[in-house]
Amino acid sequence: MLVGKRISDRYKIIGLIGGGGMSNVYLAHDMILNRDVAIKILRYDFTNEDELHRRFQREALSATSLTHPNIVSVYDVGDDGDLHYIVMEYVQGKTLKQYIQEFAPISPARSVHIMKQLTSAIANAHENHIIHRDIKPQNILMDAEGNVKITDFGIAMTLSATSFTQTNSVLGTVHYLSPEQARGGTATNKSDIYALGIVLYELLTGELPFSGESAVSIALKHLQAETPSVRAFDATIPQSVENVVLKATAKDASHRYSTVEEMQEDLETVLSPNRMNEPKFVIPVDNDVTKAIPIIKEPTLRKDEDLTKTRAIEPITQSKPKPEAKKPVEKAVPVKKKKKWPLYVAGLVIAAIAISLFLLFATSPKKISVPDVANLTIVEATKKLEAEGFTVGEEPQERYDEDIEKDKVIETNPAEGTERVKGTEVDLVVSLGVEKTKVDDYRGQQISQVQSMLKGKFLEPEISDVYSTEPEGTIIEQEPLPPEEVIAKDTSMKFKVSAGVKMVTVDNVVNYTKAEMDEYVSRQGLKWRISREDYNNTVAAGSVISQLTKAGTSVEAGSTIAVVISKGPAEKPVKTYVTTVVIPYEPTEEGIEQQIRIEVQDKIHSMAKPYAEFPITSDKEYKIQFVVEEGQQVAYKILRDSQIIAEESFNYDDIK
Repeated sequence: MLVGKRISDRYKIIGLIGGGGMSNVYLAHDMILNRDVAIKILRYDFTNEDELHRRFQREALSATSLTHPNIVSVYDVGDDGDLHYIVMEYVQGKTLKQYIQEFAPISPARSVHIMKQLTSAIANAHENHIIHRDIKPQNILMDAEGNVKITDFGIAMTLSATSFTQTNSVLGTVHYLSPEQARGGTATNKSDIYALGIVLYELLTGELPFSGESAVSIALKHLQAETPSVRAFDATIPQSVENVVLKATAKDASHRYSTVEEMQEDLETVLSPNRMNEPKFVIPVDNDVTKAIPIIKEPTLRKDEDLTKTRAIEPITQSKPKPEAKKPVEKAVPVKKKKKWPLYVAGLVIAAIAISLFLLFATSPKKISVPDVANLTIVEATKKLEAEGFTVGEEPQERYDEDIEKDKVIETNPAEGTERVKGTEVDLVVSLGVEKTKVDDYRGQQISQVQSMLKGKFLEPEISDVYSTEPEGTIIEQEPLPPEEVIAKDTSMKFKVSAGVKMVTVDNVVNYTKAEMDEYVSRQGLKWRISREDYNNTVAAGSVISQLTKAGTSVEAGSTIAVVISKGPAEKPVKTYVTTVVIPYEPTEEGIEQQIRIEVQDKIHSMAKPYAEFPITSDKEYKIQFVVEEGQQVAYKILRDSQIIAEESFNYDDIK
């Protein structure tokens, strides 16, 4: 049991995440970098297979060359005794398979968004000459933000090589297996495109296009049956989206997208309104070729097969037709033979000479020159060396180099141009890039001292002055920050240095409103407060009457200005007066209503608005109440049928 153990004195195993046919995946903690990682460990029953082990390491090293936001990063590859492991990025979330099971069917927009991430990742892998070979939702992880990342790069390629060697079978998950793989052919980039098409089908429908009771029965459907229509499942799915599925899953690889990039370009516009009702994708018919389609029979089915796992699928082949019965041949008339023994003797002599020459030269191994692989990636260098007949050492040497960029080959051992026999192992020396320097923390130090320390090591620093309460010349901020590592000779440190405290000259703020005060102090880097509020007959209410910090005074930035705010003019004495008026009823015809309107002008009333309105059919006594402010003149007016019949005005002092 590995839980609790430490691998290579660095990775502490926390728990088992999952497992497959060839390896198990554990959650581990990187004790050096203090982060959680996923660690894939080759199962014990495969550790003694040297070829598998070498390929496992080689393909894992290839995967480290893949850097893409939608590919799970490979951090480290190594051995610890009999344990062979790969350390990968730990993605906290769920698999795409779990997401489909929980939320399917997925909307076309969301499905296309996911597929664009997947095609971008696979395109990156193909650019690096890596074919995934086992694309399926179980190998796609989804984080909490809904971003997807593909995992298990290179491992499927490793295991398939072993499968071919041992059983001549094809490795893959049968539900996503391309027709050419099912026939026992070599997987290509178009095999990955086929699997992506199946994944899109599953996203849109929540189902797999082909199912059966055994792996072989499903593989037969990949070979013989057309991909079902997603629009038959949901008619609202645009035809343009279905066309992506149909083209990606075409039986003949030549009818699929040429590259994953082409598929990605199609996905970019697939939801455009002008494409929603485009014609259905149809496989072009080749009228010049007539093909005989054989009937392929399915072998006996097994009820207990797990069809979701990556597995070895025996290639489906057609039995050869029995040869036609030979026609009888007429008996030849015997002819007298000539003696041929002298020819036989001559032939034997020539053969003996040829064999002697062959043994002479064949037993002397031919030497070939080690090719130049400098500036190539490990994958490119390995391919070139193997193509020349050399093998490549499992553990490349590493060293810093100012001229060769990181992860590219500096030189080989034996050196380029050295002659060696075929099969010689060549070790690679790989660049770690330019050696980096860990940045120190210079904050709180004087800029003059730091400049002296950095001179000759770093580029000239970029310095900007900022006002601060720190002593003048003190470094307040820096970029980059420790413990970042940088290439010193290419790096210019950036420093913000204290210029001391900023001084501000106070302006005359009398008559400023509160809003104007807010804007002023914000602009000057000051604050303000109300000392008190007083009545004032000349300064409007809410504006500054006076300031306690006099205009022209210099203060530190951040200081507070105290001001006196106006409450407006002081209130005057008020009297309340009530007068009673008699409104005479004088109709032109007895019994007719007359309309009365009373208008008042005082502290709270205006003649623009009626004080009272009512009808009368007889004389009416009415009380009018006035609110009179000191120094104010008030008045009233009575209208009967719109005619003024009484009006009067009087002053504050007239009221006793």
